[in-house]
Amino acid sequence: MAFKVACAQLRRYASCDVPVLIEGETGTGKELAAREIHYSSARRELPFIPVNCGAIADNLIENELFGHERGAYTDAKCAQRGLIDHARGGTLFLDEVDALSGKAQVALLRFLENNEYRPVGGGMIRISDARIISATNSCLEERVAAGCFRSDLQYRLNALRVRLPPLRERADDVPLLAEYFVGVVAKRLRGPMKHWSIDALQALTTHAWPGNVRELENVVLRAYMRTEGAIIELDAAELVFSVPADAVGPVIDGSKDSFIEAKHHAIRAFEYRYLSQLMRRAGGNVSAAARMSGTERRQLGRLLKKHGIETNQFRSQ
Repeated sequence: MAFKVACAQLRRYASCDVPVLIEGETGTGKELAAREIHYSSARRELPFIPVNCGAIADNLIENELFGHERGAYTDAKCAQRGLIDHARGGTLFLDEVDALSGKAQVALLRFLENNEYRPVGGGMIRISDARIISATNSCLEERVAAGCFRSDLQYRLNALRVRLPPLRERADDVPLLAEYFVGVVAKRLRGPMKHWSIDALQALTTHAWPGNVRELENVVLRAYMRTEGAIIELDAAELVFSVPADAVGPVIDGSKDSFIEAKHHAIRAFEYRYLSQLMRRAGGNVSAAARMSGTERRQLGRLLKKHGIETNQFRSQ
């Protein structure tokens, strides 16, 4: 199974003390993968320090990573350690590494070259043996080609690479994960163990999961809370396929609808559901959606127009 293959790869990487780049869509569990590498390695007793690169202001990046000395700037009344120092001997996890500005990329590259850094306002060079694991939900090669990411930094981060497949490519893993998360919820809420019905598991397995593992985890929590007995039925999961009633049309009646009409109805409903989920995964970006689906951008635009799907509604999700 894809999940077991990925876990085995992560454990192999744990024994090789070099930078690792983890690629995967939002919600595929990139931080969990980074933790698996750290806690399976000889560094397990030392710190694991996660940081969201997209949340650090450009003018603070060097201060956050390397710290500062007293008097480095007006409000620096005392020295402060940086994240790289906090992660000394352990692992520094850089999530959304593609969000780093050009200035931040230069600062990080300088450290990766020889493990040396200089705190802001400090004259003495210091050394940290923190292992760098980075993650991205975009393709760094494409970012490099677009001039948005340094190729030399991409090479440094990409000593080892692992791709976490989206949940829609791991249908066999869904029942295992669904049962696992039920156990997690039961333990968290100190409640009884519950199990999925066969119909519910089949529905979970065929769902597209645009939100990946994170979406599944939320579905399990809702289903557990809505179920009083020991068996979780399909209606408790509240799966949302984002297909309005006018896209699905009336229930197909074989005695009234011809084969051609029924087929047209089914195709229309499928196209709407697929396009809606595709645009949600792409964040409303038509070019990105075209690449994901292997469709020519102009053709995808015509399909979106045909079904009245506005891309703006997905850009804030």
